[in-house]
Amino acid sequence: MENFRIGKDATLNLRMGITYSDDQTPEEVHPTSAKDGQSLIDQVIAATGPKAHPRLAQIMPSLVRHLHDFAREVNLTVPEWKAAVDMLNECGQISNDRRNETQLLCDILGLESLVDEITSNLLASSNAGTPSAVLGPFYRYNAPLLPNGSSIVKNLTPETPWFSQAIADSAYITGRVLSTGGRPIPGAIVDTWLAAPNGLYEQQDESQTDMNLRGRFKTDQDGRFAFYALRPTSYPIPFDGPAGRFLTLLDRNPNRPGHIHFVVSAPRHRPLTTQIFDSRDKYLTEDAVFAVKDELVVKFLPHKGDSKARWYLEYDFVLSREN
Repeated sequence: MENFRIGKDATLNLRMGITYSDDQTPEEVHPTSAKDGQSLIDQVIAATGPKAHPRLAQIMPSLVRHLHDFAREVNLTVPEWKAAVDMLNECGQISNDRRNETQLLCDILGLESLVDEITSNLLASSNAGTPSAVLGPFYRYNAPLLPNGSSIVKNLTPETPWFSQAIADSAYITGRVLSTGGRPIPGAIVDTWLAAPNGLYEQQDESQTDMNLRGRFKTDQDGRFAFYALRPTSYPIPFDGPAGRFLTLLDRNPNRPGHIHFVVSAPRHRPLTTQIFDSRDKYLTEDAVFAVKDELVVKFLPHKGDSKARWYLEYDFVLSREN
C-alpha cells in the first residue's frame, strides 16, 4: 500500500505495506528476535554524551528500549513508520494557540490521563484535594476576568441556532475554593471553559463570539465564586484532523461526556487542572479520552426564582498546599 496515510486521504487498512481487500485480515505477525536489534539499542543509548541533561540521560534509555521493542514486536515496516511520522507532522501543522492536535492525540491514547495521574500522585501530600483531570486541547490563556455573578454565555439571541437548548440548560454555578484543611481561600482564580450546545468550542465555531463560554473569576473573602453558564453537552472530538481520523481507523467511540473545564489557582497552593462531568450524560462510562473520575461527576439541581438559570450546581474545589 504505497500511499497509506493517517492523514486527509486515510485508508482503513491497518497493516501498511501489504494490500488487503475489505474482507481479508492480515496474517499473524511473528516478532523479530530481540537479539537482532540489541546491538542497535546499545549503540543508540551509548551515543548519549556525558553533558546530557540529567533527566534526559535518565529516561532516554528506557524510551529507546521500549520504542525498539515495540517495532520488533509488531514487525514495523517503513510505510507504517512513515504514516506515523506524517500523522505527527500534520498534528503539528494544524496546532496553534487555539487548538493542540498533538495533545488531542495523546488524549485519545490515554497518555495525558496517565501522566496527569502520575504527576498528581508524585505531588500529593494527601488525598484530600480535588482530583485532577486532563487540560484538553482547547484551553486558551487570558480568558476575561469577570465579576462574580457574571455570565460566560455571550451574545445569546433567538437567532442563535442552539438558543432553545441554551435556555433549557441555563445554569448558575457556584462554590468555594478551600485548602485541604477546609479553610476558604480568598483571591483564588477560577478559570473555566466549556463547549457550546452544538458541541463546539468558540475557536472551532466562527458563529460564536470570541471567548464565548470562557471566563475567570476571583474568589471573595469567603473563598466563593459564582457565574452563569450552561449544563455541558457531550460531543465527538474533531474529525477534521489526524486524531479524529485515527479514531476512525481504530473503530473507537469518539464522544466525550458533557463536562466543564477548570483551572483553579491560588498563592502558596498547587494549581488544579480538572473537569466536572454532568451525571445525566450517557457517555460517562466511555469517555474517548478516559478522563472521568467518580469524584468529578456532579448532579445539577432544578433552580427556581432566577430568570437567568433553570439549573443550579454548587461544587467546592480543594487545593493542596505547595510542599
